[in-house]
Amino acid sequence: MYAILDIETTGGKYNEEGITEIAIYKFDGHQVVDQFISLVNPERDIQPFVVNLTGINNNMLRNAPKFYEVAKRIVEITEGCILVAHNAQFDYRILGTEFRRLGFEFIRPSLCTVELAKDLIPDLPSYSLGKLVRSLGIPVTDRHRASGDALATVKLFKMLLDKDTTKSIIQASIKLNPKLQLEPKHLDIIADLPAVTGVYYIHKADGDIIYIGKSNNIKKRINQHFTNTNQKSKKLQDQVTAVTYETTGSELVALLKESEEIKRVKPIFNRALRRTTFTHALYSFVDNHGYINLKIDLADGRKNPITTFSNKQSGKSFITKVVEDYNLCQKLTGLYKTKTSCFNYDLKTCDGACIQKEPADSYNKRVTELINKNSYKNKNMVIIDKGRAIDERSAILIENGVFKGLGFFNLNYQINNIEVLESIITPMQNNRDTQHIIQSYLRKNKQVKQLLFN
Repeated sequence: MYAILDIETTGGKYNEEGITEIAIYKFDGHQVVDQFISLVNPERDIQPFVVNLTGINNNMLRNAPKFYEVAKRIVEITEGCILVAHNAQFDYRILGTEFRRLGFEFIRPSLCTVELAKDLIPDLPSYSLGKLVRSLGIPVTDRHRASGDALATVKLFKMLLDKDTTKSIIQASIKLNPKLQLEPKHLDIIADLPAVTGVYYIHKADGDIIYIGKSNNIKKRINQHFTNTNQKSKKLQDQVTAVTYETTGSELVALLKESEEIKRVKPIFNRALRRTTFTHALYSFVDNHGYINLKIDLADGRKNPITTFSNKQSGKSFITKVVEDYNLCQKLTGLYKTKTSCFNYDLKTCDGACIQKEPADSYNKRVTELINKNSYKNKNMVIIDKGRAIDERSAILIENGVFKGLGFFNLNYQINNIEVLESIITPMQNNRDTQHIIQSYLRKNKQVKQLLFN
């Protein structure tokens, strides 16, 4: 659990500043679950330049609560949390100073979004909160007021969690927050999980990930892990200390994240899933008569497939359907072995490419249409799918036929050029598995939006 905060102060000499406003959003890694926002009477004058910056003046604070009156609420909302702030050292120092004036030692683990951003989004011209969130397309209101800045930090931190492909933030959080390690009962773990689409990470006591999975219902899937009686499940049940998760909204995003994470982390209980996820592929070749032939064959890493399949039957089902959809020849797609005409020609549903009756140019035009539809080779495109909230969508970027990565954007934020899109994308590895995942998903989910660009 995180307490994401921002503090406005009077300004002045080091360690003599007073708090004028504080905003704290309690964040579970996915959504805000509690919040506290208040003006604070600092019992000292505000520096003129601070008044100009924040708009907070002495008159506004005359009837505001003093720090000792809000201290208990601050302790309660941050209890068991990791403090997160933009330039956390400043906010933590100010809070600690105020509590020490009351004779109380305020100690919380902390994370700084400035440092995290420099690590996860390198080479930006500025890491000030205002410029950083603008460059990332994060909306911010009430700049230089505690609530506006803290809410912008929540959105920034959420994006940083998305970009943290090594899970260093999550693992550090588990080590910093021992509460997660002290809940051995599986029911307690399940109770905190949502019934949503996403990727989940099963951790042991030291925070290390021992299993990664994907599900359209994380709560249900973890319950299955904890109730199954096979050997792997029993070992997971013995070693699990915490389950963390990433909601994705989109099943495609979950599949891509799961595939990459398993390859990168190599969890001990994911050995079976590290193997290639497909066995067969669709290939094309031109015969002696100039007709494009299609063939389902064993996947061969030395060849460039049009698309791939989890098994031979899946590939055969695909070919059978496209023969009908595109009016293709059974003989030239490998479904009907013959030296003469195919069976469909006798039924008058094939135009005779099998016996060179239909011109090659006419037949090849339909085959090429099929190939272009089912391959993103050399294409520049964005796949738009569900997001994690109603007002959000996911974006999967493909440039020149290469999967570049994915990200999320708010519907109010227009993606109108490739530079803007690239700023929200978390880079990911392109490989045969990601190509298979994307192509298979698009075959099964024809309603998914695809935007082509130059």
